[in-house]
Amino acid sequence: MLFFFFVFCFFCCCFFKFKDICLAELALSLLLSGDVALPEMRPGCLSLNVRTLTAELHEGLFLSQLLMSPKSQKKIDPCDNPEFIRTETVERFHQLLPHNVNMEFDNTNVTLSMQSQKRHLNWTLKSLKMSYGRDDEQHPLKSFTPELSFPQSSLELILEDGLLLSQSRQRILCVNTLKTFLQVTSIDISGSFIVNTCIVHYRHQEFSHWLNLPLDYFPTLIFLRRLPHLDAPVMISSSVSNVNVSVQLGDTTPFALGFIVDNDSSDSQNLHQRASLTLDSFWWRVGQGSHIQQAPHPPGKHVWGEALILDTLSLQGSLNRPQSACSSQPPSLNVESSLKGLQVELSETCALCLSRLLSLLRVSADPEPHQPDVTPDSPSGDEVVKSGHSPSQPGLLFKLDCCLNDVNVFTVSNVTGAVSLRMDAVSILSSAESSRVSLQEMSLSLVKTLTENMEACCPAAQTLNPILKLTAITVWYHVTTHSLQVQSEEELAVDWAPPDHMVLFQHMTEAQACWRLLRGEQEENRDAMLGQTRSFSVRLEMGSTRLTAHVSEKNYILLHTKAFSLSKHAGSIHIRSPLLVFNFDGNNIVSFNELDVETHDELTEMQLHRDTFPFLATPHNRVWVLTCPSLSVEFPYQYNFSKTFDMAIGVQKWLKTLHLPQSPPPSEQWLPPDLVFKISQFSFVFLDDVFEIKLRDNYELMKDESKESAKRLQLLDKKVAELRKQHGELLPARKIEELYSSLEKKHIEIYIQRSRRLYANTPMRKSLLTWTVSDLELIALADQCFHGPEKVREQLRDIDRISPFPRDGLPLVVQWCRAVKFKLGAFLVRIRDYPRYLFEIRDWELSGRLIGTEQDGQARARRKQTVPLGAPWGDATVHRNMPPLKFYYDFKSNISLYTIVWGPCWDPAWTLIGQSVDLLTKPTADPSPPLAWWDKSRLLLHGHWVMNIEHANLHQLATEDPYNTTENLHWEWTKLNFDWNPGEFVFKGNLDVNVRTASKYDDIRFLHLPNLCMTLDLQWLCHGNPHDHHAVMVCCTENMADVTSGQPHDSYRAFRSENLNLSITMDLNQNCSTGPRILLYSSTLRWMQNFWATWTSVSRPICRGKLFHSLRPIRKKLGQHYKQMSYTAAFPQLQVHYWASFAQQRGVQVECNKGHVFTRGTQRLIPQAGTVMRRLISEWNVTQMVSELSQVTVHLMASTWDETADHQMNAQVKKTHLLSLSSLSYQRQSNRMEEEVNITDETNASYTHKLRLVDLRASWTTINRNIAFGLYDGYKKASVLKRNLSTEALKGLKIDTHLQTKKLKRSPSRGSGTAQPHLFLWCFAGTSMLQKLIEETDKFVVFSEEDSGVSDQLCGIAACQTDDVFNRNWFIELVNCQMMLRGTETAGCVLVSAAKAQLLQCEHHPTWYSDTLKQKTTWTCLLDGMQYFATMELNPSEQEDRQLWLEVKNIEEHRQRNLDSVQELMESGQAVGGMVSTTTDWNQPAQVNESQQVQRIISRCSCRMHYISYSHDINPELATQIKPPEMRNNHEKEDLLKKQAGAVETFTLIHHDLEISTNPVQYAMILDIVNNLLLHVEPRRKEHSEKKQRVRFQLEISSNPEEQRSSILHLQEAVRQHLAQIRRLEKQIYSNIRVSPNSDELMDINMRLQNQLNQEKNDMQMKSEELNILIRCFKDFQLQRANKLELRKPPEDVGVVRRTEIYFAQARWCLTEEDGQLGIAELELQRFMYTKLNKSDDTAEHLLELGWFTMNNLLPNAAYKVVLRPQSNCQSGRQFALRIFSKVRPPVGGISVKEHFEVNVVPLTIQLMYQFFKRMMGFFFPGRNVEEEDVTDEEDKSRMVTTAIPVKPRPLSEDTMGAMGPSKSITQGLNRTAGVRRSFRKPPEHPVDDIDKMKERAAMNNSFIYIKIPQVPLCVSYKGEKSSVDWKDLNLVLPCLEYHNNTWTWLDFAMAVKRDSRKALVAQMIKEKLRLKPASVADLRGKASDGKADNNQQQQEEDEKARLLIGLSTADKSSSKKSIFSRRK
Repeated sequence: MLFFFFVFCFFCCCFFKFKDICLAELALSLLLSGDVALPEMRPGCLSLNVRTLTAELHEGLFLSQLLMSPKSQKKIDPCDNPEFIRTETVERFHQLLPHNVNMEFDNTNVTLSMQSQKRHLNWTLKSLKMSYGRDDEQHPLKSFTPELSFPQSSLELILEDGLLLSQSRQRILCVNTLKTFLQVTSIDISGSFIVNTCIVHYRHQEFSHWLNLPLDYFPTLIFLRRLPHLDAPVMISSSVSNVNVSVQLGDTTPFALGFIVDNDSSDSQNLHQRASLTLDSFWWRVGQGSHIQQAPHPPGKHVWGEALILDTLSLQGSLNRPQSACSSQPPSLNVESSLKGLQVELSETCALCLSRLLSLLRVSADPEPHQPDVTPDSPSGDEVVKSGHSPSQPGLLFKLDCCLNDVNVFTVSNVTGAVSLRMDAVSILSSAESSRVSLQEMSLSLVKTLTENMEACCPAAQTLNPILKLTAITVWYHVTTHSLQVQSEEELAVDWAPPDHMVLFQHMTEAQACWRLLRGEQEENRDAMLGQTRSFSVRLEMGSTRLTAHVSEKNYILLHTKAFSLSKHAGSIHIRSPLLVFNFDGNNIVSFNELDVETHDELTEMQLHRDTFPFLATPHNRVWVLTCPSLSVEFPYQYNFSKTFDMAIGVQKWLKTLHLPQSPPPSEQWLPPDLVFKISQFSFVFLDDVFEIKLRDNYELMKDESKESAKRLQLLDKKVAELRKQHGELLPARKIEELYSSLEKKHIEIYIQRSRRLYANTPMRKSLLTWTVSDLELIALADQCFHGPEKVREQLRDIDRISPFPRDGLPLVVQWCRAVKFKLGAFLVRIRDYPRYLFEIRDWELSGRLIGTEQDGQARARRKQTVPLGAPWGDATVHRNMPPLKFYYDFKSNISLYTIVWGPCWDPAWTLIGQSVDLLTKPTADPSPPLAWWDKSRLLLHGHWVMNIEHANLHQLATEDPYNTTENLHWEWTKLNFDWNPGEFVFKGNLDVNVRTASKYDDIRFLHLPNLCMTLDLQWLCHGNPHDHHAVMVCCTENMADVTSGQPHDSYRAFRSENLNLSITMDLNQNCSTGPRILLYSSTLRWMQNFWATWTSVSRPICRGKLFHSLRPIRKKLGQHYKQMSYTAAFPQLQVHYWASFAQQRGVQVECNKGHVFTRGTQRLIPQAGTVMRRLISEWNVTQMVSELSQVTVHLMASTWDETADHQMNAQVKKTHLLSLSSLSYQRQSNRMEEEVNITDETNASYTHKLRLVDLRASWTTINRNIAFGLYDGYKKASVLKRNLSTEALKGLKIDTHLQTKKLKRSPSRGSGTAQPHLFLWCFAGTSMLQKLIEETDKFVVFSEEDSGVSDQLCGIAACQTDDVFNRNWFIELVNCQMMLRGTETAGCVLVSAAKAQLLQCEHHPTWYSDTLKQKTTWTCLLDGMQYFATMELNPSEQEDRQLWLEVKNIEEHRQRNLDSVQELMESGQAVGGMVSTTTDWNQPAQVNESQQVQRIISRCSCRMHYISYSHDINPELATQIKPPEMRNNHEKEDLLKKQAGAVETFTLIHHDLEISTNPVQYAMILDIVNNLLLHVEPRRKEHSEKKQRVRFQLEISSNPEEQRSSILHLQEAVRQHLAQIRRLEKQIYSNIRVSPNSDELMDINMRLQNQLNQEKNDMQMKSEELNILIRCFKDFQLQRANKLELRKPPEDVGVVRRTEIYFAQARWCLTEEDGQLGIAELELQRFMYTKLNKSDDTAEHLLELGWFTMNNLLPNAAYKVVLRPQSNCQSGRQFALRIFSKVRPPVGGISVKEHFEVNVVPLTIQLMYQFFKRMMGFFFPGRNVEEEDVTDEEDKSRMVTTAIPVKPRPLSEDTMGAMGPSKSITQGLNRTAGVRRSFRKPPEHPVDDIDKMKERAAMNNSFIYIKIPQVPLCVSYKGEKSSVDWKDLNLVLPCLEYHNNTWTWLDFAMAVKRDSRKALVAQMIKEKLRLKPASVADLRGKASDGKADNNQQQQEEDEKARLLIGLSTADKSSSKKSIFSRRK
C-alpha cells in the first residue's frame, strides 16, 4: 500500500506539472467581438476566436523581471497584506468582467526554446475552448467567513488533440480530450474534470532542463490565499480514461504507468468534506521496453515487469471539523476503500527506479536555498487545524476501512526466480485508537525459474506447493495499550525446506538492500530512534498450525498445534496449546497435551529451591515454567528416527552458520534462565510389530476357542447319548456323522467370526515398551558460580576426580552446568502387556549437580554433512563435531520403592527393544568397532550417585512364560543405601532372598542377611588408564590416514576394556541382634535347579539376518566379558536350615560362628569347531578359593508330628547332633600342569583343593540314621523321578533283532567281532561306572600304612605310584577327628578317633588301553593314629542322649604328659585296654564337665586305602597332547610277558597292625552297631529289592521282553499326569489362600484339596517306584541279552575290569572279661589278603589268603595256652595257612553258578578246654545255657552252616543292584537263603503267585560245577570239665572232598561236607583211640591198622571218649561255631 500511495502521489505531481505547462499567448490572430452596456460601460459579452496560433517562447521571457508584477511582489511577503478579499473588491472585479466570455483556439502551435533554439519544445493543439458566464440576477454565494458575496457563475474549458513534442520530435504529452467545468451557485460550488486518452512520455535527459524554469510565481496562488473561508459545499467530480505515462530517467531502466478513473468526486463544506475515487484500471510497468505501449493487462495473469496492477479501486473519504476553532474536539477523518485485483512486484529494477525518482523529488522539494529573499508563506489557521501540529489542539481522529481482494505480491530476484504472495481478501480497519487487519486465504509460493512472461494468479486454495498457507488471520493493534493481537481460527500451514529457505533468504537479502537504497541516512536514524521505544504487549492465537520442515528429500519434521496462544506482556511470555505434536516422517513422535509455558523475571517459589543448594551464589534469575498434564513420546516399530533427527541437527547447524556467523563467547552471554518442568503424566512408547501382536492375539484366541469347542463337543456327545437312549439302534449312523461334521463346520465359522471381531471391542495392543512417569517436577537452576567454560571445568574436575585432566587443557564446544532437583510419584517401565513392570520406582526425589560437556574434536574429529540447497548454490557443507556429549553428576536421591523384574523369558522382547534403541541414536562416523554398552557408559557417565531406598526389590523370573507372576526369585532390600562411584557399587542394608512360587512354599525366605555391606568392585582391563576418558578422541573416516599406523584403526584402543575383573565383597560383621540365616527346602532346591536351568539357557537370535535387514555383528554379552571374578564374604555367625518338606519336617541345621569365604574364578571362551558360526563356549575355572569357618555344628532335625500331616514349622522339633568341628579351612588353587613334584612327599605337593578339618566330632545314631535315610530317600526319589521321566530314560537300548543271525554267520577268529558290544556298553554303562564303584566300596574301612613285602604284590599301590600325574586335585586333612556310634539294642557308645587323616586325589595323563583311550584318577586315603573307644556300662544310663567326646590330648600324637595327677597317671598308657576320660561339652575340658571314662578297644593304628578309576571323559586341555596308539599286525602273537596291564578299576585297603581288646558288653555293642546301624537296611528298601528281583525274574522268563517298553511309556505318562495334577492342586490351594486366607468355606475346600493332594502324592510315589524298577530291570536285561547274543570271546580277549584288594599285616584281638582287664582269649592273624576280580564276561574270582593265625587261651591255670594254630611254625611271606578260591559265573535263570570252589588249609593243631569253651560262649552269647541248648531243628542246623562265616552284606539298593548286574557273591547267596527262610516263618503280606515261588526257589539254589577241598591233617587235644573227658594229641585227617555239577542250596552243601567228613573222622577216631595206627598216610582212606587191645573196662572208657569226641566234633563244635559267629535269638 505504501508503494501504491507513492505512485498515486507521483501521478498527481505529474498531472500538476502538466497543468503548469500553460502556454502564454505571445503572437496570435484572432476574432474578437463583444458588447458594452451604456452608460455604465459595463461589458456584456465577449467572444474570442484564435486561428492557427503560432508562438515561440524563449527562456529569457521566464527569467526576466517583467513578469514580476507588484501584486506578485507582494505575494512574496504575505504578511504585508493580511486582509482577506472583500465584497467590494469582488464587485469591482466583476464589473470589469463581461457576463459571458467565449474563447476559442484552433490549430495552435507553441514553441519553447532555450539556448538559442538548441533546445526547444513544441506544443500543438487542435482546439481549445473556454466559456465563462455570470448571472447577477440570482442570489450570490455568501457562505464565506468573513462575509463575502460571490455571484453565481460558471466556467468551462475544453481541450482537444493536444501534443507536446521534444527536440527530437519524440512525443512527450498527448491529450485527446480534456473537459473542465466549474459552477458557483448561491448554495454550493460544483465542478467536473474529464480526461480521455492522455499519454505522457517523460525522458529525463531531454526534459530535465525545462524543469529549472521559474514557473511558481503565478498570482493565482496569492489570490486563493486571500479568499475568505468558504462555508458552502464544494463538489468536484472527475473522470479519467486511458492515461499512460512512461518515464526514462537516463541511467535507470524506464518505467511506465497507466490508469482509468471512472468517477472522482469531492464534496467540501465548512465542517464536513467528502471525496470519492473510482479507478477501473491502474498499471505500473518497469524494465526494458516498458515505455513501449503494449496490449492491455490479461485478466488472471501477472506479467513479469508490471510493478503495480490495480483492476478496480473505490476510495471514499470524509473530514469532519469542529464548529469552532477553540473547540477541544479534534477533527475526524473517515476513509473507506475497496480494491480488487492488486498485483505488486518488487524487484531490484523497481527499487532503482523508485530510488532515482525519489532523488529527483527530494531535489525539487528542497526550499530553494539559492533564493534567500523568497520565503514560503505561513499556513493559515485552518490549515493548522487540519494538520494537527499545533500543540494546543488535539490530534486527528481518523477511521480507515479498506478492503482488498485478489492481492498478489511478487518479489523477483536476479538469481532465484520469484516469490509469490497471494491474499484472496484483506480487510483493514484502522482508527486513532486501534487498527485491525484481516486476511482471508493467503498463500506463499515460490517460482523457481521464470520460464514464461506471465504467471497465473489463482486463488490461494488452488496454489500449487505453497510454502505458507493461511485460511484466515486477524491482527489488532491498540495504540493506547501498545498491544498487538493476532488471531486465527483457521489452519496455518508452512512447508519449509532448505532450498526454499535459501530462496527466501536471497529475496530477503535483496529486499533489504533495496530498502537501504530507498530509505537513506535519515531513515536509518529514524529506525534507530524507533528501536529505543518501549516494548509493547503481544498476543497470538492460532486455531491450527502445521509447520513442516523438510530436512531431506524424503524426511521431514512436522509441528502441529491446536488453539495455540502466545502472550507477551511486561517481560513475561505465556504460551498455551491444548495439543502440540512433533511429527517425524508421518509419525507422531512427541505430543504435548494442554501445554503451558510461562516466563517470569523472578519467582518466589524458585527462592525456596535455591535455598536447598548452599553453593549457589545468584539470588534470583529468570524462570521458564513448562506445565503439561500429559506428554507422550511414541516411536513406531522399525522407524529410523536417528536418521531424520541427525539431518535436522545438520540443517540447524547450517541455519546457525547462515544467520549467526559468529556468536559471542559463553562468558559474555547472559545467564541462562532457570527451568521448571511440571508434567503430570509422561509416557515413552516403542510400538511393537503388528504381526507379532496379531500372532499373540490369535494364539490366545485359538486356545480359548479350543476350550470352547471342546465344551460344544462334549455337549453334543451328551445329546447324542440321550438320543441313543431314546431311539437305540434306530438312530442312523449317517445322521450322527452329519451332526459331528456340522459341528466341525460351526467350529470353523465361530473361529472366523471371533477372529474378525477380535479388535471390535478391545483395541489392539500397540506398545513394545512403555515408560510412564507421573507427577514429575524437574527444576534446573543456573548460577554464576558455574557459568562459563572455566567455571564449568572447575566443577567437572571436582566431580570427576578420578579421571586425569589433560595437561593442555580441555577445549569444549558445549558446556553447561545446572543444579538439578526433581521429584516424581511413579516411574514405571513395562514391556508389552506383561503383568509385571520392568522398573517400578515410587516417590523418587533427587538433587545435585549435573554437567554436560562436548569436547572440541578439532579437525580430526569433525565430519562433514551436506545439506542440498539446489541451484544455484549447490550443496552446503556443515562440519559436525563428533565427540559425544558427556554427563557429570553428583546426585543424592531418596526412593520409597524400587523394583526391578527381569527374566530370560523377556529376552526376545528386549532384543526388539535394543533394535529400537539403536534406531534412536545415529551410530558414530568413526570407523572403529563400536563400543559395548559398559564401555560406552564409562565414556559418557561420570560422577557420584547416592540412593537411599526404603524398599528395593529384584525379581528374577524363573519360567519361560513372560506372563507368569508367581514363579520368581525375590531379592528384597530394606533400608538400602546405594552408593555408585566410578568402578564401584556399594550396597548397605538388610537383604532377604525369597522364593515366590504358586505353592505352599511361596514366600520362603531362604536367605536373610541383616546389616549387609556388599561392594562390587569393577576393574576394567584396558591398554591404558580405564578412567582417562578425556584422551579418547574419535576420528572421521576422511582423516584416518593421518592417525593410523598400518594396524586396524581403533579410536578407543587405549580406553576399550578387553576384560573385566569383578570383585564382590559381602561384609556382615555389623552390630546386629540376629545373624544371617539360610532356610532351604528340598522343593526349594529343585526349584533353584529349574531356575538355574532357565537362566543359563542359550538365547536364540531374534529378528536377525537378511530377512530382517539386521546384519550387525552379535553384541558381546557382559557375562562373556568377565575375565576374573572374586567373591569375599565375612560373617560373625551363620545358621543354615534344610528341611525335606513341609509335611515330613525332617531336616538339617548348620551353625557356625565366625566365617570367612574367598573365591576367585577365571573365565575362558572356547570357540567351537566347524565352519558354522556358533557361540563361544564359556568355561569357568576356579583358580583360588579360601574358606575358614569356626565352631561349626550340624544337627539333624525331626518333627514329632505325623509325617502325613501338612503343617507349618512348629516348635515340637527334636534336634540331634550330627557333627561339629572347631575350624574348617578350604583352599583351592589353580591347576599347574607343568609342575614337577616329588611323588613320595605328598605333603609338599601342590593340590588344587585343600580341605582341613580340625576337631571333627561326628555322631551316628539310629535317630540320625533314620533322619539321614529319610533325607536321602527323598532326594533319591526326586532324582530317580526326574531321570525316569526324562527323554534319556530309554535311549540307547534298542537291540537289533537280526544281530544273532549276523554273528552266527561271522567267523569266530576275526578280531573285529567285539567292537560293537564295546560301543554298546560304552554308551550306557561307562558314564555311571565311577558312581557305582564308589557306592560298592564306601562300606570298607581304610587305613594308610603298607607292608614292605606286600607293596610289590598289591596292584592298587603300584597304580597310584606312577609318574604320569598331571593334576593333584584333592587334599583333605582331618586333625583330631572322632566319631561316636550308638546302637539300638545296647547301651553305651563307641568312639572312633584319628589323630590325622588325609584323603588325596590325583588325575593322570590319558593313556591307550587295548585301543581305547582312558583317563586315570587315583584316590589315596591315609589314616594315622586311629583309636577305638567304648563305654563300660551294662545298663542304659539316664542321660542316654548326651554326647560323650574325647579330649584332644587323647587323640593327638606325641604329646607331653604331666604325670603328677592320678588321672594323668591312669591315662598315661597308650596300649589297648586303657581308660580315658570324656567330656560332654567339646569347648571345655573334662575337668569342668561331668565326665565318664571309656576304654580303648583298638590302640593306635594306621590305614591306607587306594582307589583307581578309569573314565572315557578326557580333559580338553590334554586332548592335543595325546599320541595315537601303536599299531601292530593282527597276525603277530602278543608276548604274554610284555602284555600291558589293562585299565582295571582297583580298590586296595591295607592295615598294618591292629591291637583289639573287647569285653562281652563291648562286643555286643559292636555287633549291635554293625548290624543295626552300619549294615541296617530299611524295610522299604528290602521290599524294593524283592520287587526288583521279581520284575527281573519275570523279564528273564518272558518270551518278548521288548513289550515292556510300551508299559514303561504308559507308566511315564501316568506319572506325568500325577505330577501335573499335584501342581494344579498346589496352585489352586495357593490361589485360595491368597484370595481369602480366613474364610471358613475356603478352609474346608483347601482341606479337601489337601487330602486329594496327599493321595495324589502317594499314588505318584508308588507308580514312580514301579517305573524305576521296571526301567532298571529292563536296562539290565537288555545288557545281559546283548552279552548273550555275542559269541564267546577268545581267552585272550577276556580281561579284568575291576579289582578289589584287602590286606591286613597283623591283627591281634584280646577277649576280656566284663571288667575289661582280665583276658579270656587272644586271636592273632597275619598277612590276611583278600582279592576279588570282576572280568569283562561277567565272571568273578574270589581269593582269600591268610599267612598265619593263632588263638591263645588267657584263662588262669589253663592246661592249653594255644587253642588253635597251624602245625608248622614257618611264617614265610610266600606260604599261607589258609587259601580259599572261588570262580563265579553269571546266574542262569536266577540261579547262581559257582564254576570253581576250592579251600586249602595247612595242618592244624587244636587244643581245647571245656572251661575255655564255656567262657567263649559266655563272651559271645552272654546269658545262654550252653549245656541245655541243643540243635534239633533241621532249619537251625542249616543255619549253622549259612551263618558260620560273619559277612558284611551289601545293601540291596537299586544302584548297587544295577551296578552288580547279574553277578552274585557267595555271601549274597547266603543272605538270600536266610531271607528266604525268614519268609517261610512269616505269613506273606500279599498273595504269592507262581513268579514269586519260582524266584524264591531259584534264589535258594546254587549251581556248583566243581568243588574241591583237599585233605587237612588235624592234631586235636581236649580237656573236659573236672577231667571227665581228656584227650591229647589226637591225630585226625579231614579227607579230600570233590563234587561235580551239583545244584545245591548252601544247606545241602554243608550237609554233604558234614556227612562225608563225619564218616572219615568217626573211623579215624575209633582207630586212634584204640591205637590202631594206619600203615601209611596213603592208607588213611582204607582199612585201619590193628592195635593192641586193653581190658574191657579201659576199652569202654575209650569208647566213651570216642563217643564224646565224635559228638563234640559234630554237634558241640558246630554249636560253638554257631555261638561264636551267629547272633543270639
